[in-house]
Amino acid sequence: VQLQASGGGLVQAGGSLRLSCAASGRTFSSYVMGWFRQAPGKEREVVASISWSGGITYYADSVKGRFTISRDNAKHTVYLQMNSLRPEDTAVYFCAAKSASPTTRSRDYDYWGQGTLVTVSS
Repeated sequence: VQLQASGGGLVQAGGSLRLSCAASGRTFSSYVMGWFRQAPGKEREVVASISWSGGITYYADSVKGRFTISRDNAKHTVYLQMNSLRPEDTAVYFCAAKSASPTTRSRDYDYWGQGTLVTVSS
């Protein structure tokens, strides 16, 4: 599986962005998908994940109520809608894929996109 993330950019605090992650391969619908982020000088952390069917989602406490993860298996794409952005959301955002059950550990994910930079100004 190859992943291509897009949609990052510069936005003011309180604004919104939607990230997309397009996947190649016929088995996209069988993968758990996750969004992670890494800010300068910090470790990579999970943002959200979604099961293959879309029926199970997970959000980090820091983004609950502001971010929404979704997927369109027909389009082989997973999305991250980010609302009410804060300066502390500034990071490089990565999408990732894994088989089997959803987890929040980055080491469990087998495939990674290249990352897209989100910068939130105050």
